[in-house]
Amino acid sequence: MTTRKYVAGVDTSTQSCKIVIVDPVDGRVVREGRAAHPDGTEVDPAAWWEAFLRAVAEAGGLDDVAALSVSGQQHGMVCLDRDGQVIRPALLWNDTRSAQAASDLVDELGAERWAELTGSVPVASLTVTKLRWLADHEPEHAKRIAAICLPHDWLTWQIAGAPGLDRLVTDRSDASGTGYMSRSQAAYLPELLALALRRDDVSDIVLPRILGPWEAAGTGDPARGWEEIVLGPGTGDNAGAALGVGLEPGQALLSLGTSGVAAVVSENSVVDRSGLVTGFSDATGRWLPLACTLNASRIIDAIARILGVDYAEFDRLALSVPDAGGLVLEPYFEGERTPNLPDATATLSGMTLANSDPAHLARAGIEGLLNLMRFALDAVRQLGVPIDTVYLVGGGAKSKAVRELAGEFLGAKVQALPDGEYVALGAARQAQQVLAQN
Repeated sequence: MTTRKYVAGVDTSTQSCKIVIVDPVDGRVVREGRAAHPDGTEVDPAAWWEAFLRAVAEAGGLDDVAALSVSGQQHGMVCLDRDGQVIRPALLWNDTRSAQAASDLVDELGAERWAELTGSVPVASLTVTKLRWLADHEPEHAKRIAAICLPHDWLTWQIAGAPGLDRLVTDRSDASGTGYMSRSQAAYLPELLALALRRDDVSDIVLPRILGPWEAAGTGDPARGWEEIVLGPGTGDNAGAALGVGLEPGQALLSLGTSGVAAVVSENSVVDRSGLVTGFSDATGRWLPLACTLNASRIIDAIARILGVDYAEFDRLALSVPDAGGLVLEPYFEGERTPNLPDATATLSGMTLANSDPAHLARAGIEGLLNLMRFALDAVRQLGVPIDTVYLVGGGAKSKAVRELAGEFLGAKVQALPDGEYVALGAARQAQQVLAQN
């Protein structure tokens, strides 16, 4: 019989499923696997299950795994009927058809009230807005709802063998991104769910039980030989990344991908009535106030494309001058969320004969990116959350110019972290703690 000595962390993200098999003694990744998810902003959850199985096979199976946790893309709406069957493809966080629903919900309750109750003001990404869209545009589907869960909840449930709707579980971090969990405690607010679905009573709808940070979610599916695998509650992807990095209060994780995410661990919950900062929970029992920008590494991509240079030459140009010489880039290439300027476009101003050259334009691109990230970090700081250290991850963090200039612009000590599957590693760290305490 194989000795079960490892833990596994799964990242079921928008684009793919990644799994890392980790030695809990030294934190070493001993095996890993990956499988792609379909493109699009709505996906049949069955594709997540198939990708998970392919990733597990690529990683050499789970025969020596003692515990497993799943981190996943937040906010996705998975609706199940009484038999546990998916009613319609899941709407993902990046599906914006619920933008009007978000606006309507804010108008109906008021931004301040939403922030007080949930820590967030509804935007199109949150699950609560997608449920309102469903009620308005697909009422027959809405009437069939027997349970609502999130992507990582559903995958954990499948790994357990889909043992009944009453066995659905989640964690604080992911539940806090639904728009119908209380800001002050790990409990749902049924009146907000009812408001979203335009119903008087939602007591017949099953919502996943919110587990504590290190509480076991059960065990794996006996039919697959996984009954000895202890399952963790899982996390939302941002909380998983924070756990994978080992983020502590006073530290921020700044992810520079297609979009930018500034997440900070806090000992206290926050309320931002402007909606710039979402008051999510983290995976450890604390909070994870977060500001998200629509533009980040794509800023570098856009300016490098204009200049016709690769990333190495772009960095060389940006660092060849001491500053942008008065050239200012407002980098809202596809609108912006932080600040809330959905219809904005990028603008370049302050051009003179002295600064109209490739070096100053490249420098303006870097400064535009870092100034935008500073705005996001300051939005969190203004809520009384200290930020002393910023850890950089993501594709944009590979830029030499970003790494060298970030400390000057972000108002904190900055450290670029090596490439790594931090979301999956965070899930593995949770699995390790769950195993130790159960």
